[in-house]
Amino acid sequence: MLKHIPKQLSPALVEALMEMGHGDEILLADANYPAKTNNTRVIRADGLTISSLLEGILTLMPLDPYADYQAIVQAVVPGDKNVPEGEPPIWHEYRAQLAKAFPGFHLKSLERFDFYDHSKQCFAIVQTGEQALYGNLVLKKGVIA
Repeated sequence: MLKHIPKQLSPALVEALMEMGHGDEILLADANYPAKTNNTRVIRADGLTISSLLEGILTLMPLDPYADYQAIVQAVVPGDKNVPEGEPPIWHEYRAQLAKAFPGFHLKSLERFDFYDHSKQCFAIVQTGEQALYGNLVLKKGVIA
């Protein structure tokens, strides 16, 4: 056992966060995301929500202050009737958590297939049990100042 490691973070996830360098990205993927199709390094976090993991990750990992964005979401497919007006409710949770950890953060969005292509360049994908639509979230690692 170690002190101060959030209990929702597995040893494999902590290892990946430690191995990532400045500018590397990690995708927290929802349960529907084709993780194995888009990356060879997949860490399982079944049964956990992205919000729960995000809270734990942001206690350990700094976000990149030098980039033009610190996080990326997958844009809503135009005309998707499963999403209420505006943006998916899960994004409000992400915005609140990101703002607490990194005031002034910038959240970027990418079209679905551009997002898939982008995830191939991520250091790793964490496949979660998140069921919220458009719950996928990429984080860009920063430096310890």
